[in-house]
Amino acid sequence: MDFTEPVVLVLTSLADGPKHGYALAKDIEWFAGTKLGPGTLYGALSRLEGRGWIEALPAEDRRRPYRITAAGAEALARHLQAAQRVAATGLARLELRPTS
Repeated sequence: MDFTEPVVLVLTSLADGPKHGYALAKDIEWFAGTKLGPGTLYGALSRLEGRGWIEALPAEDRRRPYRITAAGAEALARHLQAAQRVAATGLARLELRPTS
């Protein structure tokens, strides 16, 4: 599965604990400054659940919370570590670039 931005944002939000759709959207907006539309959010949830990286919990007042699985947490950690290396390299290279 490709790590699209919505996938990374949903997994990152769920790394903090189970959440239902609205709580996910609000958390993602808070920490990333990004609003995910319902189609994007629920599409990502469906793909992640199909991959076994999240699981649905029993519904609470018509809301279905999701939680990250161990496989999802491991995949997210690997992705974020790789992204951190890329970001560090890019930032270092920008500092080395001569300014005019």
